[in-house]
Amino acid sequence: MREFRYERAADPASAVALLAAEPEGAFLGGGTNLVDLMKLGVATPDVLVDVRRLTSAEVAELPDGGLRIGAAVPNADLAADRRVRERFPVLSQALLAGASGQLRNRATTGGNLLQRTRCSYFTDVTRPCNKRSPGSGCGALQGVHRNHAVLGQTLEGPATCVATHPSDMAVALAALDAVIRVLGPDGEREVPMAELHRLPGDDATRDTTLRHGELVTAIDLPPLGMPSRYRKVRDRASFAFALVSIAAAVRVADGVVDDVRLAFGGVAHKPWRATTAEDALRGRPATEESFAAAADAELAAATPLRDNAFKVPLARNLVVRTLLQLTEGAR
Repeated sequence: MREFRYERAADPASAVALLAAEPEGAFLGGGTNLVDLMKLGVATPDVLVDVRRLTSAEVAELPDGGLRIGAAVPNADLAADRRVRERFPVLSQALLAGASGQLRNRATTGGNLLQRTRCSYFTDVTRPCNKRSPGSGCGALQGVHRNHAVLGQTLEGPATCVATHPSDMAVALAALDAVIRVLGPDGEREVPMAELHRLPGDDATRDTTLRHGELVTAIDLPPLGMPSRYRKVRDRASFAFALVSIAAAVRVADGVVDDVRLAFGGVAHKPWRATTAEDALRGRPATEESFAAAADAELAAATPLRDNAFKVPLARNLVVRTLLQLTEGAR
């Protein structure tokens, strides 16, 4: 592991100022992802700025009936919060599906959002990876890619990357239209969840749109007002990353879809908000046929690789089954 300096700032503004002056530095929250990457030699910060005790560890009510989640709230506490379980069950379910109990106790909300891919080519410094070492190639493209992306990936050029985003919580937040509050050298700003993460594009090394030195301070959840659910398909029932997951919320009136939110996990470099499927469903009958047609419309853009084409019908079936369960009794 590369030697590094450890700093503990007095407040969020001081932490931001400190990191902004350190181009190779990083914030340290729960450390459940960053420390692992440092041990592997993937992440090599020369300065760590500890922010775990600088942001709120509370879940607070917002005037409109939504919730503000402090960036330091442990994943275990957020999943167990009564208001989250009752008003945003999709989020609680995603958190409980996301990791072991030990990790949920340590991992923070802000850190969960910013965790990096678990692609084995990224975490093994002896293998080619454009995300870790630009221009070295993408070993997964012709190698082991069963768990990799089928949507939004970059398949050609020096930024080729087919890695998937690992967070379950982030998928639920994408469906919930969460707003990420950040503090940076230029002050505070709000980032819609849909704009926080990015696809590989021409730079596979960047996972988010955050600028260096920006610190996630809280996450705002607007009121939802409709049933929601998170479903995850994985290779084993215990701690495992998603092959495909879905965060869904739907409201039906007189047998017709009045509103719907859908986001996929395990299929793209970022949590994939299924806006094409949503548009295809609003105003349509809440039937299995409508759900299937909407899923097909969303997945028409999929470009699976040699060994992960199974994800396309799997995602389709997951959408249909989840929406059928959510609308049972309302159809």
